Formats: sequence, C-alpha cells, structure tokens
Amino acid sequence: MTSFMGRIADYPVNKLFLERWSPRAFTGEAIPHDTLLTIFEAARWAPSSYNSQPWRLIYGLAGTPAFDKIFELLVPANQGWAKNAAALVVIASKTTMSPRGTEMPSYSHSFDAGAAWQNIGLQATALGWHAHGMVGFDIPRATAELGVPEGYRVEAAVAIGKQGDKSILPEPYQAMEAPNARNPVSSFAFEGSFPPA
Repeated sequence: MTSFMGRIADYPVNKLFLERWSPRAFTGEAIPHDTLLTIFEAARWAPSSYNSQPWRLIYGLAGTPAFDKIFELLVPANQGWAKNAAALVVIASKTTMSPRGTEMPSYSHSFDAGAAWQNIGLQATALGWHAHGMVGFDIPRATAELGVPEGYRVEAAVAIGKQGDKSILPEPYQAMEAPNARNPVSSFAFEGSFPPA
C-alpha cells in the first residue's frame, strides 16, 4: 500500500503522486535558475493534442521586478503566503492549433496546459521543491499587464518554493497546512456510462 503523511492510495501508484501537494508555507530560499528551468523542462514533455504544446509560462524569480509584477496580481489572501515563494508563474494557453499547417480552434488547450502544470508540480516535488497552483488573482489584469496576446487564455498562477514551517503562515492557513485526502476512484471512474443522478 502506498502512503505518505496520512495519504493512503487504494491502488499501488508511484509515491511521487502522494508526495506532491500544495503547501503555502515557503522558506523564501532562492531557487537556482537552472532548477526552475528543469521544472519547466518537465512541462515541455507534457502530452497535448496534435503535439500543439499550447502552454506558455510567464515567470518571475523572487527579488526581481518580474516577481513583483505577478505578485501584485494575486488576491490579498494569496499575497499573504506567496510573498515567500522563490518564483511565481502565470500559465496561459493558446486557444488555436495548426495541425498539418491549418490553424483551427483547439478544444483541449486548457486540458493540455493542465497536463503541463501537473508535470511542473511533480518535477518540483521530485527536486525537493513544491508548487502551489491558484486562480486567486486578477486574470484580466494579468492578461493586460503580462502582455498576453489575443488568442491565449490565462489559466492559473503558480507559486514555487521550498516548504517552510507552518508557523510562518497567517493564522487561518496554519490548520490547513497538510496534504489533503482525495475522493476514491469509484467516485469518478465509471464503466460504460455516466451513472444516473
């Protein structure tokens, strides 16, 4: 049985899937640029429809104007903990693709960008870092201020950092600072058809 910090898998999976979680307490330790690029390299190898690779990553390292620009887009509740992240990233996806040279709408651009985000989260964990995805930020401002062009959709923001002690978090978040559980496979996997309501 695979387990990690109270998480127990019902079926045998790689322990990395249980070890990946989204802490808010970060130490403020700087991430080496090459380490961040290694995390992004994992995103590069995510699957996508027609190999369209629609994800785009806009990032800033702590202590830089790029970090500050992304940080200012976060809602105050997320700013309260993300200030100690080593890097902030905004993920966007291209809403069209060009299989065989013909541009057409991409039905799965968000789905594909989600696969890239998953690879980011897993690679960060494998390297001893953590990634915390969020939608608590000003998406219209992000689109404008980060120069996201027409034909792209801003999907999410991500904070990356080394896990710190939960005591550094604002009070409401301290009690939540632990890996959470998941619904069982039987709640989302159905043979043959969707179950009746």
